[in-house]
Amino acid sequence: MSSANPPVTVATLAAFSAAWNRHDIDALMSFMSEDCVFQTAAGPDACGTRLRGTEAVRRAFVAAWQAVPDAQWTSGVHFVSGDFGTSQWTFTGTAADGSRIETDGIDVFTFRDGKIALKNVFRKARPNLPAAK
Repeated sequence: MSSANPPVTVATLAAFSAAWNRHDIDALMSFMSEDCVFQTAAGPDACGTRLRGTEAVRRAFVAAWQAVPDAQWTSGVHFVSGDFGTSQWTFTGTAADGSRIETDGIDVFTFRDGKIALKNVFRKARPNLPAAK
């Protein structure tokens, strides 16, 4: 069966990452399938928190920028093999108390029909750094 969308490539994941850094929710959601799933880095379940569908995922993505308004995902390294891919990154930003966040992580993706069907996040648990002076 052929897809109406081109396959996901390393360039696709780089563009997805760039949309995160622009805080561009519409661009981000254009990469996601209609029935997308987002598994967060933290939450009550073994998978973190599992969010299903575009509205729930959209709200969660926006909440990341609300929690850390200067959030950035830098030093991206992307990999794609068929319907599977990863993006490694360093997450930086300022927490509400002024402390600095700098921690490494990885997104593990499953693709379907040229879209991201699953974004599963893993992030190192590191204490925040002192606030910048």
